[in-house]
Amino acid sequence: MDVPSESEVRNLIHELQHPVSDYSTLSSLIAAPLDCLSLLPPVFRRYNINPLPSGSIRLPVHVPLLQHALLQHVLPNWDSELEKQGDLTLLDQYFCPDLFSFASPVAGKVAVLAYATLVSLPITDHSLRLLARLSKEFPLDRLHTAIFSQNDSSAKSNQKWEDCIQNIVAVPAKVGNYCGARKLNVPASLEHGVYFNNLSVRCESLIWASSKEHLASINYLLTKLVKLGVFPPQSPNSDSQPSFFDATLPVIRSRLSQDDTDSYSASWSRIFRGFESSFALQHVLASLFTCLKSPESSTDGSLLARVSVKHEAFFLTKLCPIQADDVELCQAVSAVMLGREWQESLSRVFVCWWADHKRWVLRSAYRRFLYLLLENVISLWSNPDHIKHSLLSRHRYVTSFLLLTISYFPSSSPEIISLVLSASFINGISVYINSMDNHIRHFGMLVAEVAAQRAGRTLDFRDWDGDDSDKLWARNLRALLVVRDADADARALNEEDNLYNVIPSGTAQEKSEPKKSAITIKSDEYDSDNSITGYDSTPSSRSNSPTPSELEEIEKDPSLNVGQKKSPRPVYLAQLGAMLRSMGGMAKDNPSEDADRIEVALNHAEELIRKKKDYGTELEENAVNLAYGLAGLQDNYDLDRFNELRQNAMNALVACSPRKAAPCIIEEFFKNQYSTEQRFVMLNALALGARELASLPIQTTSLSSDSTSFPSKRLPGSLHRKYLPSSATLPQILSGITRQAIDRGKEATEDKVPEIVRERRFRVQRTKRISEVDSSTLTARNFPHKQTTFIEVAADCFVAPLINRFWLFLRDEQTREARTAYHEGRTKYHGAGTGLILNSLVITHFLRTLTVLVHASEHTPEWLGFLAPDSLELALTLGTKPMSIADSSHEDSGPAEKGTKEASVLASALELALIVLDGCIQLDGGRSLSLDHATLLMSVSEWASVVFSRLEDGIKLKDGGGEQGANLRRAASGVILKADEIISKYRRSMIDIYR
Repeated sequence: MDVPSESEVRNLIHELQHPVSDYSTLSSLIAAPLDCLSLLPPVFRRYNINPLPSGSIRLPVHVPLLQHALLQHVLPNWDSELEKQGDLTLLDQYFCPDLFSFASPVAGKVAVLAYATLVSLPITDHSLRLLARLSKEFPLDRLHTAIFSQNDSSAKSNQKWEDCIQNIVAVPAKVGNYCGARKLNVPASLEHGVYFNNLSVRCESLIWASSKEHLASINYLLTKLVKLGVFPPQSPNSDSQPSFFDATLPVIRSRLSQDDTDSYSASWSRIFRGFESSFALQHVLASLFTCLKSPESSTDGSLLARVSVKHEAFFLTKLCPIQADDVELCQAVSAVMLGREWQESLSRVFVCWWADHKRWVLRSAYRRFLYLLLENVISLWSNPDHIKHSLLSRHRYVTSFLLLTISYFPSSSPEIISLVLSASFINGISVYINSMDNHIRHFGMLVAEVAAQRAGRTLDFRDWDGDDSDKLWARNLRALLVVRDADADARALNEEDNLYNVIPSGTAQEKSEPKKSAITIKSDEYDSDNSITGYDSTPSSRSNSPTPSELEEIEKDPSLNVGQKKSPRPVYLAQLGAMLRSMGGMAKDNPSEDADRIEVALNHAEELIRKKKDYGTELEENAVNLAYGLAGLQDNYDLDRFNELRQNAMNALVACSPRKAAPCIIEEFFKNQYSTEQRFVMLNALALGARELASLPIQTTSLSSDSTSFPSKRLPGSLHRKYLPSSATLPQILSGITRQAIDRGKEATEDKVPEIVRERRFRVQRTKRISEVDSSTLTARNFPHKQTTFIEVAADCFVAPLINRFWLFLRDEQTREARTAYHEGRTKYHGAGTGLILNSLVITHFLRTLTVLVHASEHTPEWLGFLAPDSLELALTLGTKPMSIADSSHEDSGPAEKGTKEASVLASALELALIVLDGCIQLDGGRSLSLDHATLLMSVSEWASVVFSRLEDGIKLKDGGGEQGANLRRAASGVILKADEIISKYRRSMIDIYR
């Protein structure tokens, strides 16, 4: 082996396993190995820029590595681009070579390796498509040829074949599990019943074309199909249940009816004798007998019925001839015929098959062989357990089987005389005649009379008149025994007689497709519908307008796109981050190119982030870089849906990578280089991403423009509330959870009123005994997959970092203000200026975000310990104390507003306190909060009472009218009620602590 060529192949595989820079490089890497294997279609020869040396690809070593790289690294990233360029078939050549390469030996070997690769890896949508193609274009017999045509030893070829069979039969189960977990429709060719029926048909084709030395491999395949239930003991009643003979018997019959079928019949004969397990052989025979045809009436003695029985027996003789020296086969056939429940009419087919008239050439050997069957039947017929416990249908079947077998012996033959004088036969007759059931007694009497007559004796019970106790059936069976079915002459049938008119087919008949009726329109008749009739017009000298397809072709024309460079779609998250951060918030020299790059990045950002969620560690490695890029992005070029796409991408980033993205966004929020709009995007992403992680209802990804828009692009606050309804995302979520908290307080109060409690008891309904199971919960339980939940990351990555970082920021801001407190003019620092964090607009949104996070994290272990008290302390501080010098000295405010908080900030702080108090009541009734933080609880109660009393006194707050004022009153009253509920319950325990 040439070492340089080996290293080139390894380098190529290494490049495919790592991010590829551009599409041209990818196509070159894919085309080179295919050309070396002679599988590269001529239309893709242009991609083979760097060809590999001839013979450098070792098929069993390199092709599986290439297939793994393509499935795990190339397709997850480049599938959209490959489909867009129409080059997906180029990649399919590694798994399912096209028809032009079908006859190549390499193509079959690649298909065998493709089955092993696809089954060994987790199933994906691309795997489904490739497996569906393989099942059609590379069937079982083609794979068998590919394996056994190699110059390998017999043991090695058999091992490859066994591995291939293991992979092939595992496809329906893996596909079904994948589609069932995701509620997808299974491809038609991969459905369980269809797949194994097609496999059975190809197995029959393999038997037709195989030589004697390859029959052992076919026996292994049939044994595997037996274990998988492809040989059912009964005819399938649904399309989902496969059946080997149900699918192949029509073809087998047509092949055996031809003149030159000795080799085909010999192949089947060797297959029946080649099973290593009698268990598998009996299952195959039972499934074969289920598909046999038999007359409707078991005692029909017409020539047509006899010829049909003989024809079916002749078919069995050619398919599975029985010889006296085949001890194992004889035992298996006898066990299946006598040990299972069959239709009574099938006994005629079985006996005619066993008593083949061609064996009359050797009379003595024939009689010994037929006597083996007679002994087995007598052993069953005279068994006391059979006589006492079997059903009447079983008795008729065994009795007719015995009498039909006796009829093939000559009269007064030694075998019949030995039977009549045997102890088992005499004991059986006595048990039958002594039975209390008339039906059972008549079965014994009938056998005794017929056996005695065949032995040359005279015996007549004279009890056969009438139709009761199966007497009519006994008379008809006695008449049937006069002539043997094997002696029927088909030449005596009339031409108009159809052999199978009296035979119900157990095999599935091929469904003929309905004929499509053609719709004929006569042009010479008048059509009254003028709606589709055009008007005559003079031809115009102007050219026709181009169609949409022509416009697309013109747009793609490289000669018309001179100087216009289209940004490629990002495939890797590193590329997405580079496209987002290349702007740096500033306009570049080439604005059109930069705008196009940002637009392409945003259009694919959310999809790419969610796609890479469970794909290795790529998202974790690039989450921080993406957070920086999305947070610092600005709409410098007025792009369409800029705010919506950026917000969706940020939400997806927090939901898919909370451990990396959330702390980074929180850290960036408190830096001073971001605008208010950018801070709104960060807070929205934290809140919405947390609710998505907590499986709480959120708004769809198509967010409204008001939810994330910068306030300067809307009307002023008061006018906006007056003329436009509030459609922002966080206010809607916050309104819902505060309403739930207040309603729970109402329900708790109503439980204390006797009249309401009595009314509820009368209206209560019984719970349903049968409830619907949530499919998502069931899927998660049956197919567990480790997913990060919000409970795991709420304290460490969301709530605690946000609160702690705010206290550090507030300390720094107040320190800066204290240093310049005695300055005048512009040298005096204000921490609550326009666009800064301590501004009322940003603080309000900050409190709303924290409220949503606290509500979503109620069930975390750390909630009662420090999340709830810290959040409540923050709400109390922001609702009572000034955050900046500007808050305590309103120069332009009236006397009523001086030194008071804005209504939005005060309402948001009270809503946060309300959610915390409600959560404490729900978890432990407020015990931890009242005993461990009594001072804080009393302070919150006093604060809410003061706010509510001042509102009742008519104090006017800034922007405190309309809906904002109603929210403030509702939150204040809710906090008072919740705090009073806790304090009244634990007041005695709080006295010493509060003092």
